[in-house]
Amino acid sequence: MANEPNPENQLNIELPEEIAEGIYSNLVLIAHSNTEFVFDFIRMMPGVPKAKVKSRIVMTPEHARRLLAALAENIERYEQAFGGIQEGKTNIPFNFGGTMGQA
Repeated sequence: MANEPNPENQLNIELPEEIAEGIYSNLVLIAHSNTEFVFDFIRMMPGVPKAKVKSRIVMTPEHARRLLAALAENIERYEQAFGGIQEGKTNIPFNFGGTMGQA
């Protein structure tokens, strides 16, 4: 049958427990050269003026294009299921609109 999975074409992907939890990011900076794209995933916290890069992903331009297509497809599916994603302000204040914490 044409729809049966071919064991030769399957990829066995292992997801270690420490990576399975994921890393929260609310900002990504993207840079590129002629051979690679660099994605720095950053977490900004309320009241903290210094943000840390939590993960850096480096990929080829071809893989970056595939990522773009996969992300666009998944956003379309998300919006079909849950409604449109509202775009907010592009300038995120360091205190996220709340009061500044004190130590």
